[in-house]
Amino acid sequence: MPANKQQLLDNRPEGEAVASNFRLVTAQTPELKDNQVLVRHHYLSLDPYMRGRMNDSKSYAQPQPLGQVMQGGTVGEIALSKNPKFAVGDKVVGFGGWQEYSVVDADQPGVLRKVDTTHVPLSHYLGAVGMPGVTAWYGLVKIIAPKEGETLVISAATGAVGSAFGALAKARGCRVVGIAGGPDKCKYAVEELGFDACIDYRQHPDTKSMSQALKEACPKGIDGYFENVGGYILDAVLLRANAFARIALCGMIAGYDGQPLPMANPALLLINRIKIEGFIVSEHMEVWPEALKELGTLVATGKLRPRESVAQGIESAPEAFLGLLKGKNFGKQLVKLI
Repeated sequence: MPANKQQLLDNRPEGEAVASNFRLVTAQTPELKDNQVLVRHHYLSLDPYMRGRMNDSKSYAQPQPLGQVMQGGTVGEIALSKNPKFAVGDKVVGFGGWQEYSVVDADQPGVLRKVDTTHVPLSHYLGAVGMPGVTAWYGLVKIIAPKEGETLVISAATGAVGSAFGALAKARGCRVVGIAGGPDKCKYAVEELGFDACIDYRQHPDTKSMSQALKEACPKGIDGYFENVGGYILDAVLLRANAFARIALCGMIAGYDGQPLPMANPALLLINRIKIEGFIVSEHMEVWPEALKELGTLVATGKLRPRESVAQGIESAPEAFLGLLKGKNFGKQLVKLI
């Protein structure tokens, strides 16, 4: 059995996360038991939600245990199998964590899923045709529930969730406005992802300036907002929201280091009768097949062209993750392991 490099959560962050919160170790892979498989990971996923799990505080998920492999999504292939449902060479998506190999009890429902890489690259099953894509789908379809012609806004527009949201919203006949960091990301949002407009938050670093930019990009106001960031951007969106606007609350990355995120004018929620709903996509597994089918079709037909930032090797995972939290990635952040 192969040696297995792993990234463990060694200690909890005090404020901002740092590379020394993690520890690289090499472990011996255990022999397979009946119905188990050995998965060799090709890519591991880095996602903003992982930052919240590093804290030992009340949240929607249990904290990441100290001294254990950092948890997260993976794609790879079956290297050895003692399970009749999986053959060596099968491509699979799972939750193997920050390590090169995982031993999986493949009879447990939902832990491992075979995927077809004929028309969709393997790595996309961690992004556009994976958890981030389904996150975009659920927030759009089930919470915002847009009508044709409505104006929708999303922060972190060029990330894994945002790029999928743009394609899904355009397919429903909406005007879609993104918020992203830097001219290159905004150009990509409009020219490759099909957004109608994209606002560079670095050019609009406060509520007043962002609100003015939103007014120009959304002349008919905002009917739906997919929230990944929080802070002053949410305040600016509320100033431009129409009556009966809907907000899908997915992430609050501005507050991941522990500081509170007060709202400047919460009365706008009442004045405009705004619906705001937080959600965790893993609690809605019933929608995944429908969502993945639509997302896979968008990728296979070229209507969704997701970008990826790829770090090389398990050693690079901590720095790539810290870069993701600061918006240094361009598209879905992955670590390539082979």
